[in-house]
Amino acid sequence: MALGFYLAHVEFSAEKYESALKQLEDAGAGSPKGRTLHVALDSGDGGINVFDIWESQEDFEAFGATLMPILSELGVSLEEPMVATVHNVIRG
Repeated sequence: MALGFYLAHVEFSAEKYESALKQLEDAGAGSPKGRTLHVALDSGDGGINVFDIWESQEDFEAFGATLMPILSELGVSLEEPMVATVHNVIRG
C-alpha cells in the first residue's frame, strides 16, 4: 500500500534543493527504490517543500539514510512529515 509524505523544510531554498538533488544523484540515490512520485512545491516564501509517494515506509526510511546527512550539511531541518495512505492518484 503506497504512502504519501508531505515534508515541510526549514531553510530549504531553491538553491539548496538543487544542490541536494545533485548530491543525491552523485550518491546514486536520484531515483531511489520505492519512490514513485516526487513533487517539489514552492512554499511561497522562497522555500521548497516536498510531496513524495513511496511504496513503503521501509523504502522511505532507507532513502532517509542518504538524504538526511545531505540536508544536515546544507543546514536544512525537517519538521515531522505528514504521512497518509494513498487513496488514489490521477495523472493528467
